[in-house]
Amino acid sequence: MNLKTKIPPPLVTIAFGILIYYSTEIIPSVTFTFQGFLGALFLIAGLGVMISAILTFRRLQTTINPLQPNTASSLASTGVFKLSRNPMYLAMLLILIALALYTGAVASIFLLPGFIIYISVFQIVPEEQAMRELFSEAYADYCEQVRRWI
Repeated sequence: MNLKTKIPPPLVTIAFGILIYYSTEIIPSVTFTFQGFLGALFLIAGLGVMISAILTFRRLQTTINPLQPNTASSLASTGVFKLSRNPMYLAMLLILIALALYTGAVASIFLLPGFIIYISVFQIVPEEQAMRELFSEAYADYCEQVRRWI
């Protein structure tokens, strides 16, 4: 296991979710019309992207374990993977945005980019290194066609 990929991304997402939620006790939150509706839309989008990515991994019979990307047996490049090289992390971000909208957490202006930076540095970059080693040219071509997030 690569030391850079030690904390499971769902736990990172939960930690950022807790920070977003409880930040409203330190920094006043904002309220606006359709706040709950927008939050629900982002939640549904996030869950949809996540389920689609999981189904693609299952269909390809490859690992979904983000802590061991070097055990991947197939390069996922179909379905939602045509839109994002990292739909699972995109889904987690959408779910955090949903929480930020629902709670009106002003601190999410800093916490959401913090999540993106953390996941990019400690999860995506090590995964990309593993994918380059496993799928060399095919992965390079894929990277040219599909963006990292969206």
